[in-house]
Amino acid sequence: MARPTKQFPERGDARTRLLEAARDTIRRQGFAASSVEDFCREAGVTKGAFFHQFGSKEALGVAAADYWAETTTAFFAAAPYHAPKDPLERILAYLDFRAGIIEGEIAEFTCLVGTMAQEVYGSSPAIRDACAASIFGHAKTLVPDIQAAMEARGIADAWTAESLAQHFQAVLQGAFILAKAGNDPAYVKESIAHLRRYVELLFSIPNKGKRK
Repeated sequence: MARPTKQFPERGDARTRLLEAARDTIRRQGFAASSVEDFCREAGVTKGAFFHQFGSKEALGVAAADYWAETTTAFFAAAPYHAPKDPLERILAYLDFRAGIIEGEIAEFTCLVGTMAQEVYGSSPAIRDACAASIFGHAKTLVPDIQAAMEARGIADAWTAESLAQHFQAVLQGAFILAKAGNDPAYVKESIAHLRRYVELLFSIPNKGKRK
């Protein structure tokens, strides 16, 4: 999941400044290419303050993933896509909202935990697991609306609400990679538009058969 940095301005304490420095620096240049010195310079703190707060770069990576999950959860919980009464309309409004926050530089809207997971999944299980908790945790927030939309339209098929919610994440994370590779945010909006059309088609013909 992603959000523009400007939605959460920096606060004063050293720990938070380092977490926000990690968020911004890693999204710009990746985890491996970011050093403790980079984080300290971005946060305006000393290396002594860094090691007092985190102890290691890996520990900061884990904490940054947790902080990302915390702040983005609040961001999406307050978003307007929850307003429609129809659960399918809420799902579509969610996708419209995701498209609407694709603005500014690529580093401002791409996903911190997606970026880190791609880099460290084999080298740092602790960071990988923290990233997984954030990515799958956000997907779970969509499950109740998807399940309600399936029930309202009599859909019982081989796919589940959980699998569709995770597919949303697969499309979004893949779209962020395309935007980075092509240096163009338009790839993300195009991918979300295709995903929206897919959802509309998926719910257009109810299948009343038993789930396989």
